[in-house]
Amino acid sequence: MKKIFKSDVNLLEVRNLTTAFRTENGLIRAVDDVSFDVPRGSCVGIVGESGCGKSVTAMSLVRLLPQPSGKIQRGRVMFDGEDVLKMSYDRLREVRGGQIGVIFQEPLRALNPVHRIGDQIAETLMLHRGLTYEAALREAVNILNFVHMPDPESRIREYPMSLSGGMLQRVVIAIALACRPKLIIADEPTTALDVTVQQQILALLRELRAKIGSSTILITHDLGVIAQNCDRVVVMYGGRVVERAEVKELFANPRHAYTKALLASMPRAEYPRKTHLPFIPGSVAAIHEFVPGCRFCQRLGRTGDTLIDRPRLVEVSPNHFVEDCPLCHGG
Repeated sequence: MKKIFKSDVNLLEVRNLTTAFRTENGLIRAVDDVSFDVPRGSCVGIVGESGCGKSVTAMSLVRLLPQPSGKIQRGRVMFDGEDVLKMSYDRLREVRGGQIGVIFQEPLRALNPVHRIGDQIAETLMLHRGLTYEAALREAVNILNFVHMPDPESRIREYPMSLSGGMLQRVVIAIALACRPKLIIADEPTTALDVTVQQQILALLRELRAKIGSSTILITHDLGVIAQNCDRVVVMYGGRVVERAEVKELFANPRHAYTKALLASMPRAEYPRKTHLPFIPGSVAAIHEFVPGCRFCQRLGRTGDTLIDRPRLVEVSPNHFVEDCPLCHGG
């Protein structure tokens, strides 16, 4: 495919991405007009509670939506000068796995239980790098060693069910990194792991980004993870971006009420023992119940014009954008 535009600054540019699913309630939007950039060599975090559209956004970027219900209605996803949404299927297969690696949320479900670990890594290497099976297995050992898997020569002969959660996550990371991709999409890479293993996995992702120079999209519900690992952050609520900024700017000067509530609910070292943490009242509405206006106002039980008209995304300082609801942004 001919490259129509290539940014020297951004590896990925997402504009007005809108994704819907066909349900018994009709066609409903799970991702609603989302835009953000991923600069080359940077880590961009996407944060929000469950049901806010983070994972659907990530899967839309590589067109891995459930079929036939999932549909990208409009938008552009410019990856290194090519629009992913307009790629032929053959070109998309080259890009997925070859230039964009995906670390899925649940490693045990991401791996095939009836195939050995080595074979699953080798498949990516044979498909995208043209290696023979024997050469791919040797490279699989090297990649497992690269992600600090203990005794990789033995692990390639094992099945997923025989590995621990931390080891499984390393295998999924190894598959995602097998072709040294330009972009890594990590969807909740530390889900269901204990705290020690979580830190090991996050440290590994930082190390690998430094070694191979990839850009990263890190999806999480944990602002602490964002603070430690990301350069920029996109805050999502109700399938929309409600705030996006440089990480330091967002933590120092949050503007949207939802962002402030997320930050307030974080545990802090200075809190006395048994302190009751603040929490956000209500819950994220079901997708088919979303109002056209401010969805955080909907959660808080507010009424009036803010539920009718969608707030504009305005720039409040350089590279700091916020959804301009008069009640949630305060003007």
